[in-house]
Amino acid sequence: MRAIDTNVLVRLITRDDPAQVAAAERFIVGGVWVSAIALVEAIWVVSTYYDFSNSGLAEAIEMVLHHPDVTVQDPETVALALDLFRSRPSLGFSDCMVLEAARKAGHLPLGTFDKKLARLDGVERL
Repeated sequence: MRAIDTNVLVRLITRDDPAQVAAAERFIVGGVWVSAIALVEAIWVVSTYYDFSNSGLAEAIEMVLHHPDVTVQDPETVALALDLFRSRPSLGFSDCMVLEAARKAGHLPLGTFDKKLARLDGVERL
């Protein structure tokens, strides 16, 4: 299976460049793999440079998770991070992914200086 980079995923989410969107759509036909890193990067790009609300970001993650031509690395962890992000959008999706990945790996507590993140179960504020 082929994989896609962050910038291809951003085009599929934002649909902002018709030529690149068409190329991305042609490439993913038949299936592509998206790393968790590429997904986190894409959501950061979309949240930073595009006018997506937190609910829009959650919808984009959901779309990627359930796209018939996309296989996401560790979809269970991504789904848990998405649930956490929906309940606490001020954390940011990347923080949610870091916590859920640590939780899945059994490496808790997660140490942080982030006051908001430190309020969650399994996190220790340093």
